[in-house]
Amino acid sequence: MNLHGVAITFNLLLFFSFLYGSVESLRSEEEHDRSYHDLFEREKRFNIFKSNILFIDENNHLENNHSFTLGLNHFADLSNEEYRSLYVHSPLNMSDLLSTDEIVEPPPKSQLRQQDSWDWRDHGVVKSCWAFTAVATIESINAHVTGDLITLSEQELVDCDMFNGHCKLGYISNAYEYIIKNGGIDTDINYPYQERKGVCKIDRDQVVTIDGHGRCPKNQESALKHFVRRQPIATGIDASSAKFQLYKIGVFDGFCTTQVNHAVTIVGYGVEQGYAKLRRNILDPRGKCGIASWTFYPKKVHTPKSNKSLFIEEANTLNE
Repeated sequence: MNLHGVAITFNLLLFFSFLYGSVESLRSEEEHDRSYHDLFEREKRFNIFKSNILFIDENNHLENNHSFTLGLNHFADLSNEEYRSLYVHSPLNMSDLLSTDEIVEPPPKSQLRQQDSWDWRDHGVVKSCWAFTAVATIESINAHVTGDLITLSEQELVDCDMFNGHCKLGYISNAYEYIIKNGGIDTDINYPYQERKGVCKIDRDQVVTIDGHGRCPKNQESALKHFVRRQPIATGIDASSAKFQLYKIGVFDGFCTTQVNHAVTIVGYGVEQGYAKLRRNILDPRGKCGIASWTFYPKKVHTPKSNKSLFIEEANTLNE
């Protein structure tokens, strides 16, 4: 065996791996608007990025991952520990929820309209994930009832919702309850997202209202499909794994638990492995990642009414 030749080959492989990682890192920095405050931080991120490239390449070649593909995204320069710390809650204690959700059973299976797939995007329509998911479902039901697609304010929920933890822990049904008691929620234009908690604005408007909220029966796939055909719904999932962090496309069937730690919006489902379409991902719903464990939705039957909040100052006092 020519050890010198082996050493040269190995060094060339390392060089091309480094070169590929460098090119992809620069491309990713530009695509995801990344900047680092010093060379030490940039080198640290680059090393994590290279490690994630190797992880992606290895997993994309495993036969048991044929249903989904990993890829580079805006989490690719984070370790899984950093990703979980920054973007994923600790497992949520769902018994902490307000007991205001009505559990609505769907009609008997014989009366259910059977459809193989559904996607509300085809039908016209940070640890604050709870706020984004609550707002997404309210925007959808409001558009369905009124015909107006209005972009609403996640920042109002982060700043003013007394029932939730601002940029930390939050529950979807608590966000719905806040909006009901507040008499509505403002638009994103009037109250834009700031990526941090601020002081609850006194001069906000109640542009869009809801009339209530409900919860789907737990772990019932037919019921989940029934409610998704009516409107996009909110749910919680386990999004903590490295594979979920670097997911790119396909039906995600990687390992995960039923301990929910991240809120998402279900906008449809389809026939391949009975997948569910999330707002940014696709997930196998057969108990996968807790997707059918805690599903919530807002109710709306009336058009929006302007109504000034009765507890603005109280919200500011309690949330400081």
